[in-house]
Amino acid sequence: MSILKQERVLLMPLLLAAIGFWSEHDILAEGKLVSVIAAVVLIGGILLVSLRVAHHAEVLAHKVGEPYGTMILTLSAVAVEVLILAIMMSNEGSPTLVRDTIYSAVMLDINGILGLAALLGGLKHGEQPYNDDSGKTYGVMILTAMGISMIVPEFIPQAKWQFYSAFTIFAMIALYALFLRKQVGTHSYFFSYSYPRRDTASKAGGHADQATEDSAGASIAVILFGVLLIGILAEMMSIFLNTGLEGSGAPVALTAILVAGISAGPEILTALRAALANRMQATINIAMGASLSTVILTVPVMEAIALYTGQPFIMAMTPVQTVMVFITLIVAAINLNDGETNAIEGMTHFILFATFIMLSFLGL
Repeated sequence: MSILKQERVLLMPLLLAAIGFWSEHDILAEGKLVSVIAAVVLIGGILLVSLRVAHHAEVLAHKVGEPYGTMILTLSAVAVEVLILAIMMSNEGSPTLVRDTIYSAVMLDINGILGLAALLGGLKHGEQPYNDDSGKTYGVMILTAMGISMIVPEFIPQAKWQFYSAFTIFAMIALYALFLRKQVGTHSYFFSYSYPRRDTASKAGGHADQATEDSAGASIAVILFGVLLIGILAEMMSIFLNTGLEGSGAPVALTAILVAGISAGPEILTALRAALANRMQATINIAMGASLSTVILTVPVMEAIALYTGQPFIMAMTPVQTVMVFITLIVAAINLNDGETNAIEGMTHFILFATFIMLSFLGL
């Protein structure tokens, strides 16, 4: 009963799911404006569920420690993203939606989350320490994964896409399998940092206390239920959004940003909270880890769907996207090379994020 009382906030998304299920045809019959409004309401419901999923991921994170904690958070976010993408693609989504969503997620995670967190954390605390091995490891893994899956495909002949698609699946799985083994095994110290005891106790606040009160089993149950509920809401949101935006000329990139933003919403709050508590290592793990997980886990799932359906996705990035990714990873490699972040480094990433938003609205 205590769990049900704590999770009563999920009653609203459940109600939205029921209303959407029984009223779907009536809403669609009302026209595009009503469909867009319904989609916006459902997006609010998805974000609400995502916040509860993130909370319980953090509960598990406090129980198991780093790097397992942020790994649970990023994996739950990627699961939500893959689920929404698969549903939207099944509803006749754009062939570039997967590519644009992965690109948007990387821009949002590295430039948006990390940039804003380092900026605000730097203004409050000055220089914030972390383990520089984590930034270097994440950076080279992201560059390799994006190069293989989103740059090289530009040069693959259309007639041979199945072969390279199958290779990409194998390459991503191999990369992540070794990375995961090292992250939780011999190289786990790459992704952790020993903070003074007073920082962890006093600045983490009551959140850590709350985390210890909830049971791991209950948190796992809420996470699984939340992901299922998000899938149901995303299915209806996709139908309403496609109907509402049909013929409007809205760029596909805006939909991709929406998907990336929905999945990254909980991560943003968690990363900002960690940076303001002067725990930059958690922020690095979330921002860079989420980028890596998005690429290295989303790509094989979506490529497998493409092979199964026989309909390839356009995975090769545009020249503008490629340039933005390279600038982002070069700036990240320089900024995350000395074991300390500051407001200037955060500002450079945040300006890159603003540039990404501007380019998206320009349709580039």
